[in-house]
Amino acid sequence: MNIIFMGTPDFAVEPLRALADSRHRVTLVVTQPDRVRGRGRKIVKSAVKECAEALGIPVFQPEKVRRPEAVERLRQEAADAIVVAAYGQILPEEILNMPRYGCINIHGSLLPAYRGAAPVQWAVINGEAQSGVTIMQMDKGLDTGDILLQKAVALDPKETAASLYDKLSAIGGPLLLEALDEMEGGTITRTPQDGAKSNYAKMLQKNFGFIDWKRPAAVTERLVRGLNSWPSAYTRYDGKQLKIWDSDVTTDKASAAPGTVKEVGRDYFTVNTGDGVLRVNEVQLEGKKRMPVHDFLLGYHLQAGEQLGD
Repeated sequence: MNIIFMGTPDFAVEPLRALADSRHRVTLVVTQPDRVRGRGRKIVKSAVKECAEALGIPVFQPEKVRRPEAVERLRQEAADAIVVAAYGQILPEEILNMPRYGCINIHGSLLPAYRGAAPVQWAVINGEAQSGVTIMQMDKGLDTGDILLQKAVALDPKETAASLYDKLSAIGGPLLLEALDEMEGGTITRTPQDGAKSNYAKMLQKNFGFIDWKRPAAVTERLVRGLNSWPSAYTRYDGKQLKIWDSDVTTDKASAAPGTVKEVGRDYFTVNTGDGVLRVNEVQLEGKKRMPVHDFLLGYHLQAGEQLGD
């Protein structure tokens, strides 16, 4: 097949590489425009653009893919299929209906569960035992198209959104190639989704990571893992933002108001919550590097009884 690939973040890189190494021909990669980021205001390319350039594949970066000139640019490719993996823009029906095999999406959940922008993070935050990848025929709805293939993966007890992204990205490529083969051969099975079983994985904002210590320790521990590596879970200490990168739920019972430091050890500190106690193992104070709590405590004299948060 001649294929247009549309994607932006790291999650889409391995599927792009798998396509490039296959018998199919990726004639064009479509990704989000370069962005100015960071304190240095540097222009940053998407992970997919960097991969496409390394592979020698032409790159197209429309600000709005639904604009007529962008639609016409895609039409010129005469693609047999368009493969989409976390592209970041909604495709109009004109594009969805353009290729002979339509648009195929690599989605990071076991649809119909976790439709939407952040399925990987919400699977961790909500404490799911498994997640997976769905190869889906796209339609005009939000992740509502027919399921073509799925593969499940178990979540480890310490699974983070970042580690789950890597798992799902690795299986997305082979699963996509399998689906394309079956589509060409006319053997693909299309399974309509049961909308009654769906839920919505809403987009995450930076402020979502602010820790409410009145919540149970188990909920906060999942939040820490689910927001790793972005936007990260955080609290306030000494007037500064303190990100928490690794934590565990202890068997201790809360003995003071939520957010109160319960105990400070050599390489950890614990915090009272609304239900239980959270042990904090790795942090990052505003303006500093990410570090084990042992290193943090060498420079900051955190004591039992101090209050975290606002």
